[in-house]
Amino acid sequence: MRIAFYSCKKYDKESFVQVNEKLGDKLHITFLKAKLDASTVSLAKDHQAVCLFVNDDAGAEVLEGLSKIGVKYVSLRCAGKNNVDQEKADALGLEVISVPSYSPDAVAEFAVGMILSLVRKYHKAYNRVREGDFRLSGLEGFNLKGKTVGLIGTGQIGLLTGKILSLGFGCKVIASDPYPNEKKALEFEITYVQTIEELLKASDIISLHCPLLESTHHILNETTLPLTKKGVILVNTSRGGLIDTKALIRYDFLSLTHREFGLIFPYSCLKTGHLGAVGLDVYEGESAYFFGDYSAKIIQDDDLSRLMTFYNVLISGHQAFLTSEALLNIAEYTVEKLLQLEKDKK
Repeated sequence: MRIAFYSCKKYDKESFVQVNEKLGDKLHITFLKAKLDASTVSLAKDHQAVCLFVNDDAGAEVLEGLSKIGVKYVSLRCAGKNNVDQEKADALGLEVISVPSYSPDAVAEFAVGMILSLVRKYHKAYNRVREGDFRLSGLEGFNLKGKTVGLIGTGQIGLLTGKILSLGFGCKVIASDPYPNEKKALEFEITYVQTIEELLKASDIISLHCPLLESTHHILNETTLPLTKKGVILVNTSRGGLIDTKALIRYDFLSLTHREFGLIFPYSCLKTGHLGAVGLDVYEGESAYFFGDYSAKIIQDDDLSRLMTFYNVLISGHQAFLTSEALLNIAEYTVEKLLQLEKDKK
């Protein structure tokens, strides 16, 4: 089987070459730096499969183009499929596979690390000391022990994040999920609440771990953000589209009416100082910039540029998954799954 491997980075190539060699080089992989979109579909000619990452475009137009040149399989080296038009893929007879669980520990540990950085300001201290500034003013944090952490989504990553914070740091961990895992929650001392509104009102720290679906798109928005506590810490290591970025930044001093009680209150966001800190490893417009070097270029995304100006916002470039273990797991699952699909078709 020939595979067109889009959005390839050095670490991707190393892990896939290692696994493919181990299995006898049964796959012929063409490593491409280009992202998949309508303009790069032709690069997959004479390949039976394409291998994509989170910011590749697998919409209807692209899938139709791939089908026309003979591609049969669309393989995602990630868990989410939000960048794939599944309905169109089904109609074209394209088989779509993703990696259901490559290293939930990697993302969970990163999420906790981001919480710690925001609370204890490691990144600020690092930059100060490099400039010879050893002052402590402005670096005051708070203890995680006893704080209420709200998890939106309790798949494997969410549960592991809760486990670390509950059993490791002594936090009170609450969670909201339409499909609760009561057994694991009990084991990890996580308590489910009835509604997301209840979670938002009670949490000192909120961590997002749900997939990006139609029902979760902008789950934090101009209506739900005002329900949070003043000074809340917000972390997103899942998908950027879970947060309405404009609501997070701009709609300050907008009065909204509480639908239940008819109360009017000022809108809560970064510019009003309501949010204590925000950590983003993902961003809803990330496909234009993440995984590339724009240090010597002008960033045209005004929302991203504005987020980068806030002293209490920490942004990383979608790296939560990036551990040696995760990369190897992704490669092993993807290669073995494609080989199995090829075998089943014979």
